[in-house]
Amino acid sequence: MPKLRIADFVRMTMAWAINALALIAAAAVLPGLNADSKWRFVVVAAVTGVFGVVVRPVLATLAAHVGWILIVAVAVAGQAVTMHLALLVVPGVTANSFWTLVAATWIAATISTILTWLATAGTDESFDSALLRFAGKGAVLEDPDVDGIVFVQFDGVPFPVAQWALNSGSMPTIRRWVDQGSHRLDEWTAQLPCTTPASQLGILHGTCARVPAFRWYDRELGRVLVANRPEDAAVIEKRATNGKGLLADRGVSVSNLFSGDAEKCMMTMSRVSVGRGTLDTRRTFARFVVRPDGLARSVARTIAEVASERFQARRQRRRDVLPRVERSWTYAFLRASSNGVLHDLNTALVSQEMFRGARSIYVDFVDYDEVAHHAGVNRVESLRVLETLDQTLSTLERIAGHAPRHYHFVVLSDHGQSQGTPFEERHGASLSGVCAKLAGESVSSEEENVESWGRAGSVLDDLGGEEEFGGKAATNAASRIHERTAQTAKGSPEKDLVVLGSGNLGLVYVQSTTRLMLEDLETRWPRLVTGLAGHPGIAFVCVLSQEHGPLVIGAGGTRQLLSGKVTGVDPLATFPDHAASEILHAVQMPEAPEIYVNSTFDASTQEVAAFEALVGSHGGLGGWQDRAMLLTPTALSAAGPSIRGAEQVHRHLTELLVQLGHRSSLDRV
Repeated sequence: MPKLRIADFVRMTMAWAINALALIAAAAVLPGLNADSKWRFVVVAAVTGVFGVVVRPVLATLAAHVGWILIVAVAVAGQAVTMHLALLVVPGVTANSFWTLVAATWIAATISTILTWLATAGTDESFDSALLRFAGKGAVLEDPDVDGIVFVQFDGVPFPVAQWALNSGSMPTIRRWVDQGSHRLDEWTAQLPCTTPASQLGILHGTCARVPAFRWYDRELGRVLVANRPEDAAVIEKRATNGKGLLADRGVSVSNLFSGDAEKCMMTMSRVSVGRGTLDTRRTFARFVVRPDGLARSVARTIAEVASERFQARRQRRRDVLPRVERSWTYAFLRASSNGVLHDLNTALVSQEMFRGARSIYVDFVDYDEVAHHAGVNRVESLRVLETLDQTLSTLERIAGHAPRHYHFVVLSDHGQSQGTPFEERHGASLSGVCAKLAGESVSSEEENVESWGRAGSVLDDLGGEEEFGGKAATNAASRIHERTAQTAKGSPEKDLVVLGSGNLGLVYVQSTTRLMLEDLETRWPRLVTGLAGHPGIAFVCVLSQEHGPLVIGAGGTRQLLSGKVTGVDPLATFPDHAASEILHAVQMPEAPEIYVNSTFDASTQEVAAFEALVGSHGGLGGWQDRAMLLTPTALSAAGPSIRGAEQVHRHLTELLVQLGHRSSLDRV
């Protein structure tokens, strides 16, 4: 259990004084709240604090069992109940109604939060102290001599950006670790496709097989699979798991697409469809928002994130920053959800599991990926997110100092990102529009970015449940969000071609149970393949040929991937040396499309052209999108790794677990 320090008593005394001042201010603006002396409010503040220690956990537990609507109701009225109890035992203070108490609570909470923030200068210690209170007493462990490990995924951070932030001092926690020699920062090369589904499946389950993109037409199911839909994530994981994932030995998965075979999963997409709603998530969320300062923090962060996004978007337009995309109000609220509420909830859940002594924890913070998609890879607003992520590491490091188990930290990204003007903006037509024109018929298509919607849905999914009251509302809201991510899931039987965008990687499928060869495509749609390969916005297409095998076709030449024979101009000349092997591996997947399409790549600027409306993108080849980062403890990994592909990352991280004494009941994989 955390020891009380002098600083803790100072903090509690300061909180008491600030709450008393806030109550006095609330009484000044509420005629229904009266006291015969201002000192009465000082006593009420003290008694309210004491009662809150007992009452708030009870209310939070009740709310967690009933559902998210009651969580919100408790957040609004819970403190009023506590204050009402305080008024019953403190004479000389009266309120003319219960709703006067609710109003007084909110006014006092707002004033208290502002004064507390000003008094502490927004110190990290105040948030850390709150997390320590939420986490509670550390567990008694059967194996306290076994060290734990926390895998923190910084979604989408390219190695060059991480290295720049490290050298510039923007990430002081990581810089301190590296300078002290406790950690080493390395680069690893992500596989094709450079997407979270492929990378995270590889990292957590040891295989990237059967995942050709973020979404794809599945010939076995006869529909489009979208990795951040719960039902589809469950299908993908079921096909990949052998029961020996990275987290199989009493691990915890937080806010991921896949479970890694963890025994406990929270906001994990592949497990949502198994049983909607996680009590631990709802309990933690309830304990956070049932406190006025906790709810005020979430509300304040959400408002600040929305305001920041709108200001940054307007500044880009005013300064005519290029490339850029339209950043809507809808996106602003989605960003606030992932970078505000979801970020805090992730931090609270990881802190809680560390206090419970979890052996291994894997958590995905999507903050950078979310901003960089719309603002740009190395823009100011994206780089500022790295400062927040680094501060979260500092918070978790301090939390670890109070945990019952010693923890090591591994920080990694699942892929990088590349920047550039979107394909449709450059060429006046979407990829599906180009395909439809070349094929001479209409096509089914999905080229809208849906990652943000999936992340928002994951929060509602885990706050939902099967309860009649509250839970179903969250579940229904989450279901509507997930339906948005799968508008083409049922396909259009009357349209033979399905065109999908995944960053700067395009996929063209024929709705069929078997995969068509190049010769079949040329017979059926004579202009399609050559037209795509010759388009000024496309670097190359890749197909299977009965005569030549896997074949890369560009505007001025071809490359046979099995023999390496090049005819004319090599379509991969401007790409890295590993491009050919990556394309070969991807195109040989049974789930691969009839035609893989990769946008143009400017080697001088490192820019690509996403087939979605994104400035920063990942999925195909070109630029920094396959340059991921890996920060590991030097005590567990002596030599710098040379890693290519998420499957090798899995093996590397598994070796770290073995060194710590994990996986005792599992075969090494």
